[in-house]
Amino acid sequence: MKTFLLTTSAIVALNFMPLQAAVAQDADTLVIGADVDAGTLDPRLTRDSTASRTADLIYSGLVHITPALEPVPDLAESWENPDPTTFIFKLRPDLTFSDGSPLTADDVVYTYTTLVNPDFNAPQRALYSPISAVEAVDPQTVKFTLSAPYAPLLSYLDIGIVPKALVEGGTDIGLNPVGAGPMKMVSWNRGSEIVLEANDSYWRGAPEIENVTIKIIGDNSARAQAFEAGDLDVIQSPLSPQDIERLSADDRFGNVITAGLGINYLNFNTKDPLLADPKMRQAFAKLVDQDTIVNDIYQGVDQVAHSIILPSSWAFSDTISQPTFDIEGAMADFAALGWTDSNGDGVLDKDGQDLAITLATHSEDPNRVQTVEYLQAIFESAGVKATAQITDWPSFSTNYVQQGLHQIAVLGWLNIVDPDRLMFAQFTTDGPTNWGGYSNPEVDTLLQEGRSTLDQAQRATAYQAAATILAEELPYYVVSAQGYQLFYSKDIPVEVQGTPRGNLRGLIGFTD
Repeated sequence: MKTFLLTTSAIVALNFMPLQAAVAQDADTLVIGADVDAGTLDPRLTRDSTASRTADLIYSGLVHITPALEPVPDLAESWENPDPTTFIFKLRPDLTFSDGSPLTADDVVYTYTTLVNPDFNAPQRALYSPISAVEAVDPQTVKFTLSAPYAPLLSYLDIGIVPKALVEGGTDIGLNPVGAGPMKMVSWNRGSEIVLEANDSYWRGAPEIENVTIKIIGDNSARAQAFEAGDLDVIQSPLSPQDIERLSADDRFGNVITAGLGINYLNFNTKDPLLADPKMRQAFAKLVDQDTIVNDIYQGVDQVAHSIILPSSWAFSDTISQPTFDIEGAMADFAALGWTDSNGDGVLDKDGQDLAITLATHSEDPNRVQTVEYLQAIFESAGVKATAQITDWPSFSTNYVQQGLHQIAVLGWLNIVDPDRLMFAQFTTDGPTNWGGYSNPEVDTLLQEGRSTLDQAQRATAYQAAATILAEELPYYVVSAQGYQLFYSKDIPVEVQGTPRGNLRGLIGFTD
């Protein structure tokens, strides 16, 4: 999802994933295991990894993002940037959607106009807010005008273009998607599987793999077992550490194992009365035993994090650090805030109220469940009444965290191709994914500066300054920088190319 300055050291660090040739067993169908069902297949509204990865097969964007995080032409055959606030894209001739209808500049305009419309409520709207106008110059030419220079823009223009006429005519493309990507949907059995077939009208031609079935198997180990049994051809992160170790040693399978583009973190609800004071969040943060979580629960497949900026990012600085594990320090902090064991019952209290907190995550990821249970034990040893709340992903994400009903939630972010993608929407006041209600005008200013300047050194300075504040005020406590793992059958009859973003085009015969 990017172009020039978006990935300097990241391109070097990640580079292309290795290509692996394989021998055919079933040349027609690829069966991929996924951890959660898609919430919607409208690319403008996706909120989960399965939805975004499936949408990337069904739809195409103006650009495609390579495994090295470089934007390359997709529906747009070329573009120019005549000044810092203008981009002009030239579409390929004779583009069509999978239903045979033409794809023109009007569809591009419609896609981005709806994305930036606050009433449409697109989850990633903040990524596109600098777009002040999108115009169809002619049927094959689209002009973007920005309100200010916007460094990450090209990295976000891989979002799928939707058919204006169909959507305005009443088709729910969230349920019945129609795109211009390499695949098209055949059926969707909610909670079970999504079946796709090759789209012969894709501009690159039909993919080598004619059929793709995405099977939903929520339990990580059950998904790994199904892969080993031959019921799945491909599985990828999230996976349980013991399964990663076992599969890595099995020469029946190919793999891509590399640094990921994601984090695991604790989301503090700063609007919760108990957590509104940053000093309380700092105290709770000192009860997070990162080393045990990363090296024992995740068995070293992730990396201990020290700040919100990924170590692979060009903006990373090792001088920024969150609080570290210190139970005695946490209890001293609680005492300084008035929380002491006045009753001698082992539970901290203040003004007659016990110190109690709810730790939440979703049931589909056993590593996060273990993390919550381990944190619960540490919190209780420090005198905190801790409750573990484990629910299914839809209930946890949509009906709980996104409504700001949590106290501390264990979550993750993927696809962090630029610091902006992990920080702007999450930490600016009223940002669309600022589920913890955090607000700091100085951070708002720094994050706006980080996306508005085209000078990478100035961007790095802004993000590091914001990350320093965030490491102290702790709307997030970043537990780990994620690793990425992909395992595949060597019988897949194409060259397999993995990407730390987890997208699937490199599995169906299209390599970058």
